[in-house]
Amino acid sequence: MTQQSSLADALAACQEDRVKETIRAQLEAGVPVPEIVAQCNAGMTELGERFARGECFIPELMFGGMIMKSVMADLEVTADQQHAAGTSGKAVMGSVQHDVHDIGKDIVVMMLRGVGFEVVDLGVDVAPEKFVGAIREHRPDVVGMSVLLTTCFKSVVATVDAIKEAGLRDDVSLMVGGAAASQLLCENAGCDFYGKTAVDGVTFAGRAAAK
Repeated sequence: MTQQSSLADALAACQEDRVKETIRAQLEAGVPVPEIVAQCNAGMTELGERFARGECFIPELMFGGMIMKSVMADLEVTADQQHAAGTSGKAVMGSVQHDVHDIGKDIVVMMLRGVGFEVVDLGVDVAPEKFVGAIREHRPDVVGMSVLLTTCFKSVVATVDAIKEAGLRDDVSLMVGGAAASQLLCENAGCDFYGKTAVDGVTFAGRAAAK
């Protein structure tokens, strides 16, 4: 097994000690930081796919994200280095207005960061105008709206309408997800994509960033 596949496999298996030992060996061998980041991104992608297949669960997913965050801090990875690895995009994420639930959103945020995205996390109960402001300021490739409560359907519609009224709709791809989301809501609100799982959302975001 090569060091490259070993690192990706170790991260996908949430083996923190093995991840750090492999990275240390690669740094000593002169492997460039962006290449190491790309291997870690591959491991996080595999972990997300295992989650989608039911082979691991939320605790493993969250632990993998913690390992990835620690690795990035140790490597002092800059945004430029992440772009050099060829995996970055930019996303704005938030739970829509009147919805204060965040676990689903947080999983998507963690996975996006794990595969190299720069993520602006607006938190919960995010007003439409706050989404608009974030789009203007950060110019993301994709905006993700999380909705857990059916009573918040109108907030999704209001957010999309606000983005349209601001003249920004053509500048971003919009995705919606969460327990209350559906393909019907996606179509009625005017979003581009409904993500049934966190992996679906990350996959769509990757496509949006590659355009």
